[in-house]
Amino acid sequence: MTDQFAEFKELKNIDKSTLISVLEESFRSVLAKMFGNDDNFDVIVNPDKGDFEIYQNFEVVPDGEVENPNTQIGLTDAREDDDPDCEVGEDHTRKIDFTKFGRRAILNLRQTLSSKILDLQKDAVYNKFKDLEGEIIAAEVYQVWKREVLLLDDEKNELILPKDQQIPTDIYRKGDIVRAVIHNVDNKNNNPKVIVSRTSDVFLQRLFELEVPEIHDGLISIRAVARVPGERAKIAVESYDDRIDPVGACVGVKGARIHGIVRELRNENIDVIPYTSNPQLLIQRALSPAKISSIRLDADTKHAEVFLRPEEVSLAIGKGGLNIRLATILTGYEIDVYRDIEDQVEEDIYLDEFKDEIDEWVIEALKNIGCNTAKAVLRIPRDEIVEKADLEEDTVDNVIAILRKEFEP
Repeated sequence: MTDQFAEFKELKNIDKSTLISVLEESFRSVLAKMFGNDDNFDVIVNPDKGDFEIYQNFEVVPDGEVENPNTQIGLTDAREDDDPDCEVGEDHTRKIDFTKFGRRAILNLRQTLSSKILDLQKDAVYNKFKDLEGEIIAAEVYQVWKREVLLLDDEKNELILPKDQQIPTDIYRKGDIVRAVIHNVDNKNNNPKVIVSRTSDVFLQRLFELEVPEIHDGLISIRAVARVPGERAKIAVESYDDRIDPVGACVGVKGARIHGIVRELRNENIDVIPYTSNPQLLIQRALSPAKISSIRLDADTKHAEVFLRPEEVSLAIGKGGLNIRLATILTGYEIDVYRDIEDQVEEDIYLDEFKDEIDEWVIEALKNIGCNTAKAVLRIPRDEIVEKADLEEDTVDNVIAILRKEFEP
């Protein structure tokens, strides 16, 4: 029986102490059905010996005064039952041979024990996977149906991958090993159901944690994720160590790190951008590869008006509106894109073209307030530039003079 305890623990996720408790409860349940209650029974399970003992306790009463033979025993019977020195009023204990109760009692015990162990198995599965929600698991495809795929993990636990949690280009065959994130675990009607996902944003995050040691070690943080599974994703990352380039670390040398993630996601394109708490700059980066002329923000309504040169508008929107949709999710701002009308009349110039005349740190400060072009700067009042870009008045005056000179006839 000791070997059986070990087998239960290994195959059914039930430890020895829990199994002993279940055995005792099962015996008591059967005894209660047979005798009305189990109050005067002692059940002892011996895991080391691999057996069990059952004792029935009686009150010794005078011969002929036994009212309840399940709890009382006559003096003569007690003395003949290996207790020759007992007296009326004392307790008498008799060892019970359970097998003598007959086939029905043994069958009842087996059914009760099986039912309790099944409940324990279900609880163990639920508790195990509930603690693993949000973690990646690898499992084997066991059955493929129209609306879901049944997976089995190493312990033969069943996992469900619904159609809406599958990447559209996924193809599954029996025996394939699939990676997914544990998305949801419930235990409705004591029937644990484990749902896994390959479309969840968390799945993408966990893949980056596996491929990028700096994320796993906490040196780089994933601050935001936007994803259309199987097509494109944007992820904003931030480094807590100035010596680490968060984008470079995520992409890897010659794209080695991100290529593994892209393959796992069926060639889903992934844009990695550096996170910033500056919403204007974050929107600018999120709309990449489009180059923005200027941005107007309403922080209260989380609305942004983005102005671009005509040839940049289609890049900002993306095929089927995908780029702007992902940028909206990533930044939390509702983004509207407008053609910069002035640029259609007269050509504008990106600020980077003025690096020979304007310090690079000044150009970056102007970009941080949503000004990427010369005309975007000239459209904003001087005092507003001083305040928002946190620049000296003389510096702003010098920048305005340089930019205006470029457009003078």
